[in-house]
Amino acid sequence: MASGKSRDERRRNRVRGALAKAGKGRPRLSVFRSSKQIYVQVIDDARGVTLAAASSLDKDLREKLKTGADIEAAKEVGKLVAERAKKAGVDKVIFDRGSYLYHGRVKALADAAREGGLSF
Repeated sequence: MASGKSRDERRRNRVRGALAKAGKGRPRLSVFRSSKQIYVQVIDDARGVTLAAASSLDKDLREKLKTGADIEAAKEVGKLVAERAKKAGVDKVIFDRGSYLYHGRVKALADAAREGGLSF
């Protein structure tokens, strides 16, 4: 059995490499999508700190969401992270989809973050 990087790891590294070139110092909006929840962070890679974060596990979202694994949950998390990023003084970010394709929950989160005031 070959001991190399998995397909997802190679895709994630390829996407992050392209983001590093195109980012020009902007914070990175990083998405992690599990089978039951969705998480997002605004990360300043230059300083190595998280500026804002949100997930479908946040207390106020858990009460109004049926599940954390659907498009509605992704939209709510996108709005919430945009609000928190604006409070932290972040307007422009670069979107890091990781190893996920840009459709479904990932696309819904990105669209909601744009509606919330983030530009990318």
